[in-house]
Amino acid sequence: MKRQNLDREWRFKLISTSPNQDIQSEYTVVDLPHDFSIIQKRDPHTLSGASNGFFPGGIGIYEKTLYAPVEWKGKKVILEFEGVYMNATVHLNNQLVARHPYGYTSFHCDLTPYLLYGQDNTIRVTVNNSALPNTRWYSGSGIYRHVWLMIGESVHITPWGVYVTTPNVSTECSTVHVKTTVENISEQPENIIIRSTLLTACGNVAAMDETNLYVPSKNTAEAQQDLIVSPANLWSIENPYLYTLKSEVIKGGKVIDSTETRIGIRSISFDPQNGFQLNGVPIKLKGGCVHHDCGLLGAAAYDRAEERKVELLKANGFNAVRCAHNPPSPAFLDACDRLGLLVIDEAFDCWREGKNPNDYSLYFEDWWQKDMASMVLRDRNHPSIIMWSTGNEIIERDGRSEGYIYARKLADFIRSLDNTRAITNALCALWDDTAVKALKAKLGDLPEDYDFWGKVTKEFVEPLDVVGYNYLLNRYESDSKKFPGRIICGTESFPREVFDIWSTIERLPYVIGDFVWTAIDYLGEAGIGHVWYNGEKSFLGKYPWHQAFCGDIDICGFKKGLNPITATVFGALPKHRILRSISRNITAKRPTYLDGDGLM
Repeated sequence: MKRQNLDREWRFKLISTSPNQDIQSEYTVVDLPHDFSIIQKRDPHTLSGASNGFFPGGIGIYEKTLYAPVEWKGKKVILEFEGVYMNATVHLNNQLVARHPYGYTSFHCDLTPYLLYGQDNTIRVTVNNSALPNTRWYSGSGIYRHVWLMIGESVHITPWGVYVTTPNVSTECSTVHVKTTVENISEQPENIIIRSTLLTACGNVAAMDETNLYVPSKNTAEAQQDLIVSPANLWSIENPYLYTLKSEVIKGGKVIDSTETRIGIRSISFDPQNGFQLNGVPIKLKGGCVHHDCGLLGAAAYDRAEERKVELLKANGFNAVRCAHNPPSPAFLDACDRLGLLVIDEAFDCWREGKNPNDYSLYFEDWWQKDMASMVLRDRNHPSIIMWSTGNEIIERDGRSEGYIYARKLADFIRSLDNTRAITNALCALWDDTAVKALKAKLGDLPEDYDFWGKVTKEFVEPLDVVGYNYLLNRYESDSKKFPGRIICGTESFPREVFDIWSTIERLPYVIGDFVWTAIDYLGEAGIGHVWYNGEKSFLGKYPWHQAFCGDIDICGFKKGLNPITATVFGALPKHRILRSISRNITAKRPTYLDGDGLM
């Protein structure tokens, strides 16, 4: 389908739900991406509090006029929203087209039944981020990612309809397997040709195949093709080589639809003996967790800002990133592909059990399949992605609220859409003794050193390929004996523990790496990295804190200061420098601690 960017000149009006905010009664003109929270006056009394950086949220209304020429009759016309936070309702000419609660997944709106041809049409998007609190970090508000208009002939490749895998990989000869889904909205069945052409970075043809395809009326069909690439340039961290796959629909000798997909040829594998391997080479993941905001720009996902985050990660020695705790923007993943950064693509921060009164738990049961499909179908051609994560610190990890059942449901559903990557989930320690009490009631008296965590989470992690451990360094070695064959990844860790973490990782092949919390600072969870005085301890900072203050890289993208431990892990400093830094602090009778900046 032809794609046209629809970011320019939307009319916007804010309906404030905070008594301390001005109510905007008139429309203003804005361009997308647009985050209306970041321009708001922060409010110490907002219900979102420090978690959202004291930004009040509200309701935003976006309108745009779209002229539909008569030539569009008989074609498919779709809007693609890359991300709207949150509770989006889309109308066209006062007709309800779509609702989409989750603020982090992309979605499509079929405008075809509602268009008035030969005249102007009015698109109205209502964004409701007034029910606070609904997230544990700064979310932003509004249409904060790109919007695209997509137009296809009666026979066309569906959105996200091209799926590429690389079942055989070597520099001498590789196989690129292509599945192409085609839709026919006409009253007649069609016989067409699908032509797939793989182009090198220089634009030369590396491989090409044509396949006949019968597409029934008002239905879809799928073509499958194998492209043999010899020789092949493999995608890697050091050489992130990308090919372009050109997919064309041919009818009567004429190309009636086409799309292009950037792909990389690479192999990945996970096993307890060799850990993670990229193209057959073992690699330890030197990773960082990153939230979706762009610092001073708020949540607005400008392409250059997203690319800069990836550049900063690469420049500071990271080879991997965990998208915490939601799917990122397409621009961020495109940059990871181009620059060579490995990715954990994560779906949710909660399932049925919520962490805030108005969070995604309200929608999970009805929407998890749609949102999971959105993440996987949209992102599965990115060579940078090596793992799908079904969630972060899910409350149901101890089995409550059918947690074991849903853990398997989500993993199985992902595999039905893409079975080429590992599936993980980030687990932390138990937050309460609900599961422990239930287990004691069932089993009776148990020894004091009984491993409750291992027992109650065992069934939860069974569907996973890699088990994510958040702040559980003390379990890395012992769990290999308790759970033979388990592959572990440190999905969150404290910077202050990085020396012990990497000493352990280097010894244990089944521990594939670590993702520090956090690589780049972020808005919300305000003040979790602040200094505590005189024994006072508070998880979040009080107003006017607005950022977490726990990143190796600050909110503007600058390195906060040399972190000797992290630098050693990533090869920048010799280990004796660490000991010297600690020794200086001991001699001066001052504490040695790490708050994301380094040893102090």
